[in-house]
Formats: sequence, C-alpha cells, structure tokens
Amino acid sequence: MKKLSRTFHFGLSLLSLSCGIQSIYAAGAFDPQSSWMLGDWNGQRIALQQKGYDFNFGYTGELANLWDSKYHSSHGTEYADQFVLGAHLDLNKIVGWQDTEAQITITERNGRSLSQTSDALAGHLSSTQEIWGRGQTWRLTDFWIKKQFLEQKLDVKVGRFGEGEDFNTFDCDFQNLALCGSQVGNWVGDQWYNWPVSQWAARVKYNIQPELYTQIGVYEYNPENLKRSKGFNLSTDGSQGAIIPVEVVWQPKVGTEKLTGEYRLGYYYSTADAAKIQNPTQTSHKQGMWVVVKQQLMNHGGDQTRGLAGFLNLTVHDSDTNTVGNMQNLGLVYTGLLDSRPKDELAIGLARISIGDDVRDQQIALREDQQNEEYDAEIYYGIHATNWLTVRPNIQYIRHVGAYKNGESAWVGGIKLQTVF
Repeated sequence: MKKLSRTFHFGLSLLSLSCGIQSIYAAGAFDPQSSWMLGDWNGQRIALQQKGYDFNFGYTGELANLWDSKYHSSHGTEYADQFVLGAHLDLNKIVGWQDTEAQITITERNGRSLSQTSDALAGHLSSTQEIWGRGQTWRLTDFWIKKQFLEQKLDVKVGRFGEGEDFNTFDCDFQNLALCGSQVGNWVGDQWYNWPVSQWAARVKYNIQPELYTQIGVYEYNPENLKRSKGFNLSTDGSQGAIIPVEVVWQPKVGTEKLTGEYRLGYYYSTADAAKIQNPTQTSHKQGMWVVVKQQLMNHGGDQTRGLAGFLNLTVHDSDTNTVGNMQNLGLVYTGLLDSRPKDELAIGLARISIGDDVRDQQIALREDQQNEEYDAEIYYGIHATNWLTVRPNIQYIRHVGAYKNGESAWVGGIKLQTVF
C-alpha cells in the first residue's frame, strides 16, 4: 500500500506541475485534441519534430483487484506502472544522413503484481498486470540506429533493443499478459527478453514487395541484463550465446474495401545451452515457431478507422527445455461501435497456455498434481478520453491457475490507463 500511495501522490504532484505549465503555455496544455497532455510547448514541440527531434514522455498504470475465487476467500488490490522517456531522431534532418534514424528510450517500472501477491493466483502462468516484471527499476530499453539501403528495400538496425520490437510483434492493449505483446517472450522469457530489457542486437529486413518483407536477427543472450543493478549495462560480460529469429511478414489490403491485415510466420533458435527438464545434467537448445494474424473484418459505414478486427497468436516451443509447450490466443476488437464515441474500443480475448509434454511426464513420474492448461480471458472497454489519454476498464477470468487440473479459478477486475505527456 505504501508504493500505491506513493504512486498516487506522484500523480497529484504531476498534475500540479502540469497545471503550472498550462498557465505558461495555455494554448496547448490539456487540449483534448492535442496528441500530448502538456500541449506542443507553445509550438516548440512541433518545431523540434520538423527539425528531426521527436520526444516521447509516456505513462502506463494498471490496477488489479481480486473479485472472487473458487477456493480462497481473501481479496487484494495491486497497482503497477511504467514511465517512458524517449527520443526518436531523424538523422537525415539533423546531420544529413539519408534514410537514417535513431532511438533512445529509458523506462522505469514501479509497483507490485496481483499475480505475485494473491494466494488465489499463486503459480499464475500469465499475469493480471502485463506492465509488471523484469525488475522494478530504471532501464535503457532502446539505444539503436537504423539505416535503409537499395532504395529503401534493405533495412539494417543495430544497437540495443529487444526481440519483440521487430519479431513476433503484437499490440499491447489488453491488461492480461497472455493477450499482450510478443508471446514468445512471455513463454521463453528465460532467454527471449521482451521490453523493457535490451541487449546488443542486429536486425536485417528486406522488402520483397510493398506488402511483403522478410527479416532475420541476432540477439545477445546475457542473463546479466536481467539484474536490477544492470539496467544500463553495455558490457558483453556474461554472454552465453545468441537468439536467432527469422520471420516473413505479409501486410495485405483485403477486398474492395481494402481492409488492412498483418500475417507473421516466424522461427527462433538459441545457440545457448539450456538444461533438459527431465535430465538437468544434459543440455539442448531452445527453438520454436510462431504465427500472428491481425485482420480487419469490416469497416464502420465506410470509415476505415472504425470497425471490427480479429486476431490470433500461436506459439510452439520445444518441450525438452521449455515449461510451456504451446499457447494460443484469439479475440475481437471493435473500434468506434458508437457514433458518439468513434475512437472507443470494445475488445474480448481468450488465451490457452499448455504445459510441455516433458513437464507432464516428470510430474506423473513424481506423482505430483499434473499440469495441463491454463485459460486467461479478458474483456475491456477502451475509453478514448482525449487524444493523449485512454482508460481501459477490464474484467479478467483465469481458469486452472498455474495450469493445474484441479487448480484455482479467479475473477479479477482491472483498469489500464495510458497517457502521453
């Protein structure tokens, strides 16, 4: 509760500061049509963008409350959040380097997760608050430069960043982790590091056609990067190998209405040794594949920014080194269901997380409670309050917590808010 109290006190202080800035730059601050809470700094922010400097200051907060559970009567509430400070640099405008850009991002995470503190959610494979994790600390999340060649067909990116920025990417509007972001990183997280962790990496992308490209990457695997004390680690000391993902991405516009879609097919291989589950004295190498599908199914009255879209994620992992053998999620998102609220969203999603065969066989041999599948579901309504603030109240249901056949089931209420300062 102390951390929760500090968070809200910080919010009040920030609001007071914002009000002071509003008095100086009254034209833009808190304008609901502005892209930023604090406005365009009396025109200076837009002027800087035109010169190649695009600054980003963002905040995401997630509240989760245990409503009900099958076996436990206790209830709890936790709050976790993240601040983002970043700058995107157009180096063509700044120093004359054609088709070159750079990014630096610093993140800071706070709070606690209900999935970690509630008895009813003990062993939860997913998380009720996706923003929590990887150490509640400051991190250098992006530090990269990108250059295009061959009339922008070849795209090369080097520096420090995570796999999920380019490979197996997916939106992160849901609050439940099993419906948010790169799913490979969620289930192979001991080697594949999603945001906000970064590592030395290189990614090469080639645009075959305007709607089709392929890419390959090499990402350092270094467990040192997970330590709270190594949030700004630039050393390769402790490196144990590399994760190598490859992916083909197709982004068509379907039918006469030109409905947008994105289809990803990928594979990853790790050169690092990983202990086998059934015999830890032996090692193997992690590998797996994924499919990501996002497709607009219909527009709303001819408006392409509104309408119904569907999504599907599928990942498969080797069972001899990985606890999760496979996962699937699917769902629907309707943007602009109400004419009076054209930017609001109504979304529902369901995820299934399946334990690998080697883990099940080991549990059977040890006569332990066998793990099978965990199911995570969420429905949310996204209130587009302003162009800089979105609030998503949500209801989550978790069945067979920890994937145990006779495990707990729980209802969770949540609120996810995202703002850009």
